[in-house]
Amino acid sequence: MSAADLSGVTWRKSVRSGALGNCVELAVLQGDAIAMRNSRFPDGPALVYTRAEIAAFVAGARDGEFDDLLN
Repeated sequence: MSAADLSGVTWRKSVRSGALGNCVELAVLQGDAIAMRNSRFPDGPALVYTRAEIAAFVAGARDGEFDDLLN
């Protein structure tokens, strides 16, 4: 497996992220991929998922499947 080329991608984060920048950032990559990284470590590693994987996670979050993690 090779590393994804993340040079020149546009990273986005939620407007709900904290003032200290403690949030997750996402970037659309070529093909069917989306990269995710920790905004506190912009030069650190990024995880790469397919659009279907991100869609499944977002749908689960909208449905409250992960709400128990916040307790």
